[in-house]
This record gives sequence, C-alpha cells and structure tokens, in this order.
Amino acid sequence: MNEKIHVLISEEEIEKRICEMGKEISESYHGEPVHLVSVLKGGVFFTCELAKRLSIPVSIDFMSVSSYGNDTKSSGVVKIVKDLDDVVEGKNVLVVEDIVDSGRTLSYLLENLKSRKPKSLRLCTLLDKPERRVTDVHVDYTGFAIPDEFVVGYGLDYMQHYRNLPYVGVVELDA
Repeated sequence: MNEKIHVLISEEEIEKRICEMGKEISESYHGEPVHLVSVLKGGVFFTCELAKRLSIPVSIDFMSVSSYGNDTKSSGVVKIVKDLDDVVEGKNVLVVEDIVDSGRTLSYLLENLKSRKPKSLRLCTLLDKPERRVTDVHVDYTGFAIPDEFVVGYGLDYMQHYRNLPYVGVVELDA
C-alpha cells in the first residue's frame, strides 16, 4: 500500500497560528502560571511549540491514554497508560492535544483531571474536527477547524509514520 500526502495546512500557517494562540492564551491567564498537560504521543509536537510562545510561567507534564477496542470501533473504554508526574490541584491546567475528533477520549480525560481539583481546566487543540464529534467537548483554544479527512504531520501519524512532517497533510491511500 502506498500513501500520497497533500498539504492541508502549511508549516508557515501553523507557525503563524501558534504565535497567535500563544498570545491569546497568555492574555487569558493574566500573567498567572499555567501547567500544560500534553497528550502523548501526537500532542508533544504542538505542546513544545506552543510553550515557546507563551509569555506566562509554564510547567509541562505528559499523559498517555488509550481507547480499547479494535481499529474500526471504539469500545468507549479509556485507560490511562501514563499518568501525570505532578499534582494538578490548585493549578491552572491547560490540556494540549494535537486533534479533537470524536471527543470520547478527551471527555474522559477532562473529567478525570477535573476530579483532581485544578484551579482551572481548559482545552487547547491544534486541529478540531467538529463534524466527527459524538461527545460534547468544549475546546477553549483551536488552531484550525478541519474537514473530516485523515491527516498526518505535526504529531499526527499513520501507523507511527509521518509525525515529523512540519505541516498537516491529507493522506490518500492507494491499494
């Protein structure tokens, strides 16, 4: 099987938008520190670039979550594979994700983090596919709303490939 990748969002567009988001997020926290929770694996690329553009004090931690079920259906059961190293109670927590799709996993993750009593809890994503949403998830900061296409790059992968592309591209599979 061969894949062709067509640029959907260029490296320059991503860079510009992350700078804008950094300013917006910094302003909304009014100088207070923020604890970024990067959702692995894909979210790490966006988290690092976003953190560099925040003008407020930043700390970073990582979580990895996994949905059970086969490749075509999600069972709706979510397991925390890697939990946070730091306590978030009393902190301004900003979950940073590469893409919000159905919302199932993020809904679970946000409820889990909310139970840990952060001072505030917000969600930031580079990409949002609102057409695919099956669970109501409020996204506070969105880089780009995109159509329901299979995308890679900037942290997103196809079978663990293409995460390192500096742009977001649409994958076309040739049999």
